[in-house]
Amino acid sequence: MPRVKRGNVRRAKRKKLLARAKGFYQTKSKLYRAAKESVDTALKYAFVGRRRKKRDFRRLWVMRINAAAREHGLTYGQLIAGLKAAGNPIDRKTLADLAVTQPAAFARLAKLAGDARPAPAKAPARAEAKAARPKARASAAAARA
Repeated sequence: MPRVKRGNVRRAKRKKLLARAKGFYQTKSKLYRAAKESVDTALKYAFVGRRRKKRDFRRLWVMRINAAAREHGLTYGQLIAGLKAAGNPIDRKTLADLAVTQPAAFARLAKLAGDARPAPAKAPARAEAKAARPKARASAAAARA
């Protein structure tokens, strides 16, 4: 089998990696081994960041929608529930954009959601809830006496 020296291939590979490490601090942009470690780490963080970006933007949109909804006397959950009940499900990105760029349009949506939102489920009164529980406490008290 003939000997393979990889002169051009190795040089191209190293050059490509050092180009990716451009702008890194000190030897991490100059020496191949240090640059390789740094580039691998950077790629790992980039991979994680691409997934995290989606979460972060959704959190931002929810915060903006919540702030705008509270200006109209609704909470975020009430606004979303009202929009669903009205049969007008708008995604959060669009809602947040409307809240920032077109407050009048958002106000109309908030009014629509406020009118259409279902009545809150009323929690049973404490006395009713206590009466509905099994008589475990009564039997425990009788056993102690």
